[in-house]
Amino acid sequence: MSDVGAALRLVRAGWIMVREGVVAALPGDQLSGVPKLGWQIARLFTKRKALRRGRSDRLAAAVARLGPSYVKLGQFLATRPDVVGNDIALDLALLQDRMETFPMAASVAAIEGSLGRPVGELFLSLGEPVAAASIAQVHVAEVDRDGKPAKVAVKVIRPGVRRAFQHDLETYFLAARLQERYIPAARRLRPVEVTKILAQTTKIEMDLRLEAAALSELGENIKDDPGFRVPAVDWERTGRDVLTMQWIDGIKMSNVEALAAAGHDLKAIAANLVQSFLRHTLRDGFFHADMHPGNLFVEADGTIVGVDFGITGRLGKKERRFLAEILYGFITRDYRRVAEVHFEAGYVPRNHDVAAFAQAIRAIGEPIHGQPAETISMARLLTLLFEVTDLFDMQTRTELVLLQKTMVVVEGVARTLDPHFNMWKTSEPVVGDWIRQNLGPRGVLEDAREGLGALMSFVRQAPELAHRAERLSREIDAMAEHGLRFDAETAREIGNAEAKAARWGRVALWIIAVAAMWIAWKLH
Repeated sequence: MSDVGAALRLVRAGWIMVREGVVAALPGDQLSGVPKLGWQIARLFTKRKALRRGRSDRLAAAVARLGPSYVKLGQFLATRPDVVGNDIALDLALLQDRMETFPMAASVAAIEGSLGRPVGELFLSLGEPVAAASIAQVHVAEVDRDGKPAKVAVKVIRPGVRRAFQHDLETYFLAARLQERYIPAARRLRPVEVTKILAQTTKIEMDLRLEAAALSELGENIKDDPGFRVPAVDWERTGRDVLTMQWIDGIKMSNVEALAAAGHDLKAIAANLVQSFLRHTLRDGFFHADMHPGNLFVEADGTIVGVDFGITGRLGKKERRFLAEILYGFITRDYRRVAEVHFEAGYVPRNHDVAAFAQAIRAIGEPIHGQPAETISMARLLTLLFEVTDLFDMQTRTELVLLQKTMVVVEGVARTLDPHFNMWKTSEPVVGDWIRQNLGPRGVLEDAREGLGALMSFVRQAPELAHRAERLSREIDAMAEHGLRFDAETAREIGNAEAKAARWGRVALWIIAVAAMWIAWKLH
């Protein structure tokens, strides 16, 4: 019955999207046939006041009605412009994760249940919530530090949020399976795989110990960096359902007027933000992937403090080299090298021609060199690049798309602080330094050292690998002589599984159709 419940919830979500004008806001005039007819019918059922709203306002209204799980879905899809398109991704990025607070008693129960100690032993005081989001809310509290009270922020998980997310994830998986089965064009985007990533991301975000670990890891990476830091974690008062960290006294970066009134150098803050992000990405391969201005504070001395590490990104050394060489190749107009990097990294299949791909890259790069540097967007460049790579069958790379989305946000924040922000000039010291260290003589020595280590590891495993190869050879010989066989029970199990999957797919579609007709009949 879980598929039936998921189908009914999917119908409800679709109906709310129709009523709040989200479907009507799609470019239906570019559709044809049945999709266009569906879009026209959706417009008939849209609320009149919804038609007067902007697209992002319609999304916000729909998500508010659908609940916290859909806020997280929207925020996740904002990181996947390859799935929803750039325009919708930007609208989703504007969704405000602000919810009603939950009772103080529920917070106390969650803290004591997670840490196994009374609140009175853990904190000198625990205040009312000061902010609430879909997954957790934040309290201001005080703890004893060497006999003196110290202010801390206490993040507490929302009651029942895990069960609610689990129910809604069933709906998302049903929608993804139906997409893959009945919309061939969507299969390249791998909707089921995307939904699995959402499920994993959400599980991580709902374990506050993992957010604490991300804070701690980034804090270690940047301990010697100027102008950027993260709050210290209070591990004694942190568990699965509660995260205690240093309280930040600063101005939110979204409040540009307050920053200017406090005498901050907005141009310096913009440069510091972008250079810090690039250091985290290129040098460390670990970055804050939700760096919107509401998650960034500026302290009195101009130091930027990042908070809310529920979403983070990682890049391996190959991906970091890929990014740096691409940026450097565009700066030097070496489009052939940019193309070769894609092939060397294995991102573009070898059946394509490097020269043809370099030609497509040139079509992106040449217009850039005719513009003033301050008008060139690095984020826009990467967006165009991924659009071109789609033509050459480049598979979706989740880590690169997350990087692209974060760079869009970071660059946008920098331009709100400094409208004439020059992304290339600001980035050059960090990107250039990374290239000199990793692609020059020092990089060659480092690669040689890693290669020698890999060779020694292979030598140690050689006896086991030889044994496996011999066993595989015997099994292949046996298959060649006798053939590959299934026993009767295996064949029956495969048939039953296929029949069950097809049956539930048909049932779900009939439920959706009947429910839609019933809703339309009730409205009349």
